[in-house]
Amino acid sequence: MSLPNAAHTTVTELAAGLATKRFSALELTDGLLAKIAAAQPVLNAFVSVDPDGARAAAKAADAARAKGEGGSLTGIPIAHKDLFMTEGLRTTCSSKMLEHFVAPYDAHVVTALKQAGTVLLGKTAMDEFAMGSSTETSFFGVVRNPWQPDFVPGGSSGGAAVAVAAGLVPAATGSDTGGSIRQPSSFCGVTGIKPTYGICSRHGMIAFASSLDQAGPIARSAEDCALLLTAMAGHDARDATSLPHPKEDYRRELVKPAAAKPLAGVRVGLPEIFFGDGVDALVVAAVEAALAELRALGAVTVPVALPNIGYSVPIYYVLAPAEASSNLSRLDGVRYGHRAARYTDLLDMYKKSRAEGFGDEVKRRVLVGTYVLSHGYYDAYYLKAQKVRRLIADDYQAAFALCDVILGPTVPTTAPRLGTQSQDPIKMYLNDIFTIGANMAGLPAMSVPCGFAPNGLPIGLQLQGPYFSEARLLNIAHRFQQVTDWHRRAPKEVGHA
Repeated sequence: MSLPNAAHTTVTELAAGLATKRFSALELTDGLLAKIAAAQPVLNAFVSVDPDGARAAAKAADAARAKGEGGSLTGIPIAHKDLFMTEGLRTTCSSKMLEHFVAPYDAHVVTALKQAGTVLLGKTAMDEFAMGSSTETSFFGVVRNPWQPDFVPGGSSGGAAVAVAAGLVPAATGSDTGGSIRQPSSFCGVTGIKPTYGICSRHGMIAFASSLDQAGPIARSAEDCALLLTAMAGHDARDATSLPHPKEDYRRELVKPAAAKPLAGVRVGLPEIFFGDGVDALVVAAVEAALAELRALGAVTVPVALPNIGYSVPIYYVLAPAEASSNLSRLDGVRYGHRAARYTDLLDMYKKSRAEGFGDEVKRRVLVGTYVLSHGYYDAYYLKAQKVRRLIADDYQAAFALCDVILGPTVPTTAPRLGTQSQDPIKMYLNDIFTIGANMAGLPAMSVPCGFAPNGLPIGLQLQGPYFSEARLLNIAHRFQQVTDWHRRAPKEVGHA
């Protein structure tokens, strides 16, 4: 049986091939494991690979299909970002602190996708504890962009985006705290969605900033993301932030026959700030070309204002570090995590274990977070940041009274070269200026490939919508992808099996 080229094939197409027995889940799994082994020395997209577990799951999927059982995702290979607990496998958050930690149970998202029949190939690299925008802060080494290996893939879900873009897996999970699904999706030329906060349970997802973190899928197409999100989403009583929102089929709008003007009546809001100073002209041109396609599909554009969005980056870097300093306090070398080999007393053990276990970016954010929560600074920084966060959320609600979706670039530029931002944290932080707002307000948002720069690096288009509008966002992205092929393009294969 001939296997499809996973770099160009969607989850939906792979599912059709499995259903018609053009290839088996085991054959597909073996082919992708070989690709991962060949690409890993160059791209470094994975922290852990589980060939034995993957083959066992693939055989079980083939057996289920032989009995006429299973669904659309049965036998589909995937990867999980390495902050989702996976029973019996390492869950490291790309940190020395958890280098040898083996998860005792599965995260809710992992369980949901396992029950849907997916085959887990491994765990993808990330910025340490999801703190970064380039996947250069991983304890296990930098991750490289498959389009240009001297450039960053974005972060913190960089390994997941690289694995999908390079055709090592057809889909992967990510987490998004300030753009960590959407920004690497843009830099790597794939599709990723951050759903409404609370749609996907955070149970078993190691927390960075609890009020901002949200799980979501990364895949080649909007249709694939809809398929995965349908399986991932759902209320979970174990997570206090999980919303009692009824299960949805996020493909319901996509499967309707395309009309001549499938987006007729859709109002697309354009905030001026998303097209202003600091945005690369090549990025603006690609987004405007995408807008022309959407207008041809029937959408209309309207101006909207987000007057407080410019404060989103400084607000984020008060609130997120504050929550991180609290969440990471449990990693002290006592119960689990790295413990220093030599120390004089308990306090010395705490200090040395955390100093050795955490990288520079994590230390930086823990220190900032501890500072803004300290006596005398809580009101001046943390409380004031929460008030501005409310203003940002109110701005979005006012804008959605005028439009159905807000559109703009995902990121102001294409991917920067490796090393150019890791030495300049402020510059790295500013990469997230267009993505953070959705996390502040808890809104759904996604990134869709919409072009390439002359140097061959991808450009992403961001769509943001009101609460629970995932189906609409995915439908708009899907209709755009039906008339364009940006999501179909793939980098040259890296490595040789």
